[in-house]
Amino acid sequence: MGGGITGCSAAYHLAKAGWTDIVLLEKGDLTSGSTCHAAGLVTMFNPSPTMMRFRRYSIELYRELGVFETVGSLRLASSREQFLEQQRGVSRARGIGLEVELVSADDARRMMPAASPESLYGAVWVPRDGHLDPHTVTHALARVARELGVRIRTGIRVTGIELSPARDVRRVLTEQGPIETEIVVNAGGIWAPRIADMVGLRVPSTPVDHQHIALRAVPGSELPADMPCFRDPDNLVYGKAEQGGMLFGGYEPNPAERWVDGVPWDHGARSLTPDYARFEQLMVGAARRFPFLADAEVIKLVCHPDAMTPDANPLLGPLPGVRGFWMAAGLSLNGFGAAGGMGATLAEWITSGHTELDTHAYRPSRFGPTHADPAYAAEQARDAYKYYYLLRYPLDTHERDRPRRLSALHSRLQDLG
Repeated sequence: MGGGITGCSAAYHLAKAGWTDIVLLEKGDLTSGSTCHAAGLVTMFNPSPTMMRFRRYSIELYRELGVFETVGSLRLASSREQFLEQQRGVSRARGIGLEVELVSADDARRMMPAASPESLYGAVWVPRDGHLDPHTVTHALARVARELGVRIRTGIRVTGIELSPARDVRRVLTEQGPIETEIVVNAGGIWAPRIADMVGLRVPSTPVDHQHIALRAVPGSELPADMPCFRDPDNLVYGKAEQGGMLFGGYEPNPAERWVDGVPWDHGARSLTPDYARFEQLMVGAARRFPFLADAEVIKLVCHPDAMTPDANPLLGPLPGVRGFWMAAGLSLNGFGAAGGMGATLAEWITSGHTELDTHAYRPSRFGPTHADPAYAAEQARDAYKYYYLLRYPLDTHERDRPRRLSALHSRLQDLG
């Protein structure tokens, strides 16, 4: 269920694994959810070794399909602390065989002359990173899935899921009649919690507004088409060159959640009203690294909701409580980077009962009863978004909606000051 990049990836990899009776259902058109709003950057580097492998596999898949622009990427360090963290990250990345290099500030500027030298301490260089067109990639993956026998049916909304007395999946109910099946993959994106509700289960995934902007080229400061993608966590932004100008987005410290009690079924590909005031701090961060952007003309600011979990990790694997119900959702802005690898791992898991990679951190059952409260899950998702680029230290915890779970000694300790 779900015709975004994740659903298409899951369907393709199940067919590639030899399954011949696969139906992909999409209530609108392919890419008509968060997929169509993606900025299109795909980079391998990530604090999680498993996510790094997902991303490496995804890029290899997109390259095989002929729909990936390899320009490399620079993850810029604008503070000494960030550069130290990058050294640790590069060590982990090399440990799993990733082609990655820690470069000096001078080397980074040679690769990206448009970047200011101000507060630049170095960067992580990943030569095989790049960018893509979300629509083109999703339809390319859908095409090869169809060639392997996957039936893709669009414009059909799921209305329910029928279970046996033992809570096994039996049938999927749709607007055009039932489909008998023993396996359901919930790749519904921001609608995934509503699909899980159909079997009486709760998954904590909240739509959080994410914004990115397209800027026209500044005369005299046009960016080359082969400029590497960039991420600058200290300045909270990421971006790429586009037609001489720049497309960039980032992670606002005070994000807005949306539709906490469930996304309307009729919300599709449309973008939402952007919030220029909230985005201003990201403009400041981008201009700090690329000063000429202060003179750039805005083409469009896009605002769209993305599924965010309380720990910014996807929901991948079986959902306990219903046999045959699997999750591939809550991507938490890992999008195209994760989708290829997640689809391959999910297919391996469903067809063989195990996975090569450690998916423990992504299991849908990792959240307890506290997160069954949508309002609490939403506050945690906002915190996860806020800290997506900021450095976290050992024992750091979320700040919002506290106190929530209290020890037996809490009141006594308060009384004692």
